[in-house]
Amino acid sequence: MTEKLHEFVETLKIANPEWVGDVKDALGEVTVTVPREHIFAACEFLRDSLGFDLLADLCGCDRGPEEEPRFEVNYHLFSTTHHKRLRLKVLLSEDDPNVESVVPIWKTADWHERETFDLVGVIFENHPDLRRILLPSDFDGHALRKDYPLRGYEPMTSAVETIAADFDAIDEPV
Repeated sequence: MTEKLHEFVETLKIANPEWVGDVKDALGEVTVTVPREHIFAACEFLRDSLGFDLLADLCGCDRGPEEEPRFEVNYHLFSTTHHKRLRLKVLLSEDDPNVESVVPIWKTADWHERETFDLVGVIFENHPDLRRILLPSDFDGHALRKDYPLRGYEPMTSAVETIAADFDAIDEPV
C-alpha cells in the first residue's frame, strides 16, 4: 500500500540525499523527517516534480520541555493527481525554533503557519505576515506549549493579593 510512497521518497533521496533524514512507515502512512535547512527545497521538489500539489495541513507540536528537540512541525501533503498522502516532519530545538516558511510554495500555509506560531511559538522565517491569528495580540506566551500554566500567567500583584487574602481568612475568628 505504501510502495508508491517509498518510490517518492527514493526519488527525493536521489534528487538530494541531504533532504531525507529518517523515514517511518506506520499505519499505512509514510513520514519523512527533513532537516530544517532543506524543508523549502524538499517541498518545492515534491510539488514540482512529484505532484504533491496540495498542502492539506501544517501543524506544530510541543514534545515537552524535557525533550530535545522540543518542537516538531508536520507538513501533510496530498497529490490530487495520484491521490497519495505524504507527511514531512521538521524537528526544532527550544533554543532555535525557526524554520523557513513554505507560503511561496503553497498559499494555504499562510494561516497554518500563523496558527502554529500563535499556539506553539514556532517562527516561520520569511513568512509574509507572521502574527497571532487565534489569540489576542497581547496574549502572553503560547497556549499549547506543555509548560504553559493551565490558568495562564498571573500578574505578580494578583498572586500576592491572593496569598494575602488567604492569610486574612485564616486570622478571622470563628
